[in-house]
Amino acid sequence: MPSPHFSCQERGACSSRPRLFIEVKIEVVIPEKERSKEEMSPNGKASPLVYKVNGTARHYHLEEHPIASNPYHNPKDVVEASVCHVKDLENGQMREVDLGCGKALLIKENGEFYAMGHKCPHYGAPLVKGVLSKGRVRCPWHGACFNISTGDIEDFPGLDSLPRFQVKIEKEKVYIRASKQALQTQRRTKMMAKCISLSNYNLSSTNVLIVGAGAAGLVCAETLRQEGFSDRIVMCTMDRHLPYDRPKLSKSMDSHPEQIALRPKEFFCTYDIEVLTEMQVAAVDIKNKIAVFKDGFKMEYNKLLIATGNTPKALSCKGKEVENVFNIRTPEDANRVVKLATSKNVVIVGASFLGMEVAAYLTERAHSVSVVELEEVPFKKFFGERVGRAVMKMFENNRVKFYMQTEVSELREQEGKLKEVVLKSGKVLRADVCVVGIGAVPATGFLKQSGINIDSKGFIIVNKMMQTNIPGVFAAGDAVTFPLALRNNKKVNVPHWQMAHMHGRIAALNMLAHGMEISTVPYLWTAMFGKSIRYAGHGEGFDDVVIQGDLDELKFVAFYTKSDEVVAVASMNYDPIVSKVAEVLAAGRTIRKRDVETGDMSWLTGKGS
Repeated sequence: MPSPHFSCQERGACSSRPRLFIEVKIEVVIPEKERSKEEMSPNGKASPLVYKVNGTARHYHLEEHPIASNPYHNPKDVVEASVCHVKDLENGQMREVDLGCGKALLIKENGEFYAMGHKCPHYGAPLVKGVLSKGRVRCPWHGACFNISTGDIEDFPGLDSLPRFQVKIEKEKVYIRASKQALQTQRRTKMMAKCISLSNYNLSSTNVLIVGAGAAGLVCAETLRQEGFSDRIVMCTMDRHLPYDRPKLSKSMDSHPEQIALRPKEFFCTYDIEVLTEMQVAAVDIKNKIAVFKDGFKMEYNKLLIATGNTPKALSCKGKEVENVFNIRTPEDANRVVKLATSKNVVIVGASFLGMEVAAYLTERAHSVSVVELEEVPFKKFFGERVGRAVMKMFENNRVKFYMQTEVSELREQEGKLKEVVLKSGKVLRADVCVVGIGAVPATGFLKQSGINIDSKGFIIVNKMMQTNIPGVFAAGDAVTFPLALRNNKKVNVPHWQMAHMHGRIAALNMLAHGMEISTVPYLWTAMFGKSIRYAGHGEGFDDVVIQGDLDELKFVAFYTKSDEVVAVASMNYDPIVSKVAEVLAAGRTIRKRDVETGDMSWLTGKGS
């Protein structure tokens, strides 16, 4: 049976038969540098192009679109206001200013004024509370970075850039001229090109095939379009939905798919990014550049991105097949757990990020929430014992019961549904719902015979340009190990949302032969009981933790050190310290252990090591 297939012409199910298309003329903006990349285009030279429309060849030429000198096409949509005196801001300062119909972020750096959107497009964080450094602003919540001259997003998470507004100085006063619509939306989708008509393409071949439709896959597709790439892009996913905000599955469990969609269906139509849903790649023939799907369908590709993410580990105990035991992989999983857990007994197996976030979310809905964990303290390996105990205490104060240093030996059922969870310690827990969060393994089993290099744990090995050992094959996201500049190019796996975005961008740029290497600082967050822990760096193998603030009050910053060097930082209620540290690390500066032990923060401004 054919799998669902979505694209902007509503092409229907997969088929090897040629399709009939209506006649469409599409204007395309492509940089000159892209036109020379004949390797990426099955049409050869970019102009003229031959489109096969309804079986008839027709010729169209690309048309350049000059950048308009006046970005405000509708005078009624424009507002101009005096926002301050030129002396009100010092260099390196930011101010949120009101233009009457919306706010903007005013910035002064190196004697110049800049104005752009004041909210991070990701989750709406106030950027005035972020960090300004060397021509960009870093979000205080999740670390996204925006260029102050252009508003372009330079580090992630999030997909959109910020609107940029005109600034002028008259009689010592600073004026901002802005679009009312931009002030209201506070976001700008950065796009340069639309796709050439796909009518002349064979259904079973594509220029770029992206396996996986998470953050890495979507950012790769969007970056290709942003860079002017105008050939066919196909994304395929085992999921039934278009790309969505996966971290929300455990943080906001009752969200419906359309509420957490990263882009609306119309977006994929507009930019001709085809998405094949419920399609699983079973094998890759690298010699002939063919992906073989589970249902037997085959697709040729020129460039391939593998961004399949990971697969949750399942319990291996007796009774693992009973009903109402879940790995949270889809919105339907999360929604079902919330429904079943209401006023019932919930057992979470694994004090992982997913497990703890689910436990926190369900406490106000469930009758009881219990967490079973093999370690003695949650997050011990990641945040250290002291921070882990502080988090554990916060959960206990919210009625979560912990069963530590034990694991599940049996799941018991009644009429086929979960009734009890039996622990190896002998304890029996009442359970109507069980959520398993005991880790994951890379979803790379289909590559074992492909010739693509995979390490002993199943991770795809890539270089700094996200390239595998096979020319034209790239990999990104949770399924890869890559050289982390922050840790002297040590090969690491960083299975986090922000890093997946950056992987996708780097892969796309190098598909276009830009020679771009990854150098971003890992940044992540977790949210529980309305509080967030933010984290930047890579603390694997840390040997000490230096803590400032008050763990009991949950207002602290923890610096993770290895020998004499700070390798990571975590904080709660201490913004924007993590973003500040991320900027220091991104600049290539070393933070010494002695710098943070003394409490002297001069190193944050470049006066330290």
